[in-house]
Amino acid sequence: MESTPQHPKNWKNPFFTIWTGQAFSLLGSQIVQFAIIWYLTEKTGSATVLATTSMIALLPGVFLSPFIGPLIDRWNRRRIMILADSFIALATLVLAALFALGLVDLWHIYAILFIRSIGENFHRPSMTASTSLMVPKEHLTRIQGVNQTLNGGLNIVAAPLGALLLEILPMGGIVSIDVFTALIAVVPLLFIAIPQPQKELAESGDGPTFFQDLRAGFRYVLSWPGLLWILIMAAMINFFLSPAMSLLPLLVKEHFGGGALQLGWINSLFGVGVIVGGLILGIWGGFKRHIITAMLGVIGIGLGTFILGILPANAFTLAMLAFAITGISMPIANGSLGGILQAAVEPKMQGRVFSLTGSLATAMMPIGLMLAGPLSDAFGIQLWFMLGGLLTVIMGLVGFTIPAVMNIEERQN
Repeated sequence: MESTPQHPKNWKNPFFTIWTGQAFSLLGSQIVQFAIIWYLTEKTGSATVLATTSMIALLPGVFLSPFIGPLIDRWNRRRIMILADSFIALATLVLAALFALGLVDLWHIYAILFIRSIGENFHRPSMTASTSLMVPKEHLTRIQGVNQTLNGGLNIVAAPLGALLLEILPMGGIVSIDVFTALIAVVPLLFIAIPQPQKELAESGDGPTFFQDLRAGFRYVLSWPGLLWILIMAAMINFFLSPAMSLLPLLVKEHFGGGALQLGWINSLFGVGVIVGGLILGIWGGFKRHIITAMLGVIGIGLGTFILGILPANAFTLAMLAFAITGISMPIANGSLGGILQAAVEPKMQGRVFSLTGSLATAMMPIGLMLAGPLSDAFGIQLWFMLGGLLTVIMGLVGFTIPAVMNIEERQN
């Protein structure tokens, strides 16, 4: 039997101190991401380049995450986060130097984004798995709401700030911001302890091998029908929806005739939506059966994206409102699902399960991105927004008809 983690009464101070450092790091990353995407949009004007950029950033998560998960469950999660943040800062420093020296080429950007993604795929599940050991179970869904609210706030601030910085700083200066914010994230981790899950011991007294842990993670996921259905649905949604989100800068530039400022506005209103959705989830906590909340959120994501794809070129204001609907729905869907998994999955398995589910859910995204770039260059950007939005609505409706999905919260391994 898995013992229930004992959380100290003053859990909020250490958790939110680490959380604040991570928030600064996320802000820096989003500013730099906005700047790089708009830099590529202006320099190339190619949907293929934008899709390839997103695909390269995804590949480590798809192929390495199943192997990263067992390491997270075996190693000290605090040290993993320290090393991952430091690794990301070093890679970003190299890119800043290349921009400053005028030596940057497209393949340099691809390479650095790939390296950064490796660090992020160690960091993200480490932080997620640590949260359930630092936060009492009854507060996990609300913390998910707080996290989604943070993401919305970062969208509001990062996009316009990135657009402003593009006017006053060279790319090397903008990229270097992420180096300093990553270091801010590291500092609290040097002084605050993070609880570790109890390790399993074999009858001989030795712990299981890496590959035994890896197989255990696969068995855990494969034996959970509701989770498997969610992963299948997520893979299908990501196949269409992720390329659409990657092509947003070109939709703003080519279809709506906007620039970096307009891209900042639409991202900001999306961020407002995420904050609203996160606050709703954080205060309300969702329906008693959180899966109902999640499926309604999925339908909302699809509806907002579909509307964004069918609007005419002179309806940019309506496009911002449609993207806000997507923003409101995302924390309601993702936060509810995240809370379900954090509450149901054993702490000692969370690194493996979160990494593996992330890998499986995003496995189809690179294929979608490979197709979306050339097809959008040939047939127009709006196609992928309409397809992605419509399929997402359908997946949300189908979820209500699958008993294993609707009963996912009853699985308590």
